[in-house]
Amino acid sequence: MIGKLTGLLLEKNPPQILIDCQGVGYEVDVPMSTFYHLPAAGERVSLLTHFVVREDAQILYGFGSAPEREAFRQLIRISGVGPRTALAVLSGLSVAELAQAVSTQETGRIVKVPGIGKKTAERLLLELRGKLGADLPLAGGAAAVGDAAGDIQQALMALGYNEKDATAALKALPAGVEVSEGIKLALRALAK
Repeated sequence: MIGKLTGLLLEKNPPQILIDCQGVGYEVDVPMSTFYHLPAAGERVSLLTHFVVREDAQILYGFGSAPEREAFRQLIRISGVGPRTALAVLSGLSVAELAQAVSTQETGRIVKVPGIGKKTAERLLLELRGKLGADLPLAGGAAAVGDAAGDIQQALMALGYNEKDATAALKALPAGVEVSEGIKLALRALAK
C-alpha cells in the first residue's frame, strides 16, 4: 500500500524515525543499517517502505535500498520470523553478509544477532537458501566449491559432529574436492 516515503526527517529515535510528508508525520521503524545512513534531522529523506497491518497495529518499516527491503520481505515469509526479528537480523548483518551466510550455510553468523537462537538461525538459512545469496558475484567455479563445502559441512553435522569440528575438517580438504570424496576425507581427518 505505502511503498515509498519522501519528506523531512523530523526525529531519530532508534529504531524509529519520524518523517514529515506534506504535513503528515509517519513513524517508520528502520534497521540500524539504514539508520546509520540517514541524514541529519531537518533534512530531506527518501525511504522504501513495507507496510504491515496487524490486528492491533499498523506499522511502517523503512529501508535505504531495494535489496534491504527484499531481504526483509524474504525474512518475514519464514514461519516464526516476524517483522521485529527480521529488523534485528538486518540491524546485525548487512544484506551482503546475510547473503554470504546463506550461501555458505553459516549458522554462526546468524546466531550472533541478538534474539536469534541456533534453531531459528538454522531455519532461516534453510528457508532462504536459493532465495537470498544465489546471485552473489562469485568467480567461475567458486560457487560450486562453496556449495560443496557447505554440503560437506552439513553432512558432517548431520552425522553428529559439531560446527567447530566440521569447519576444522573442511579447512584440511584440498581445493575443488567433490562432495562425496570430501566427506570421506573429512571423516578420516576427524577419526584421527
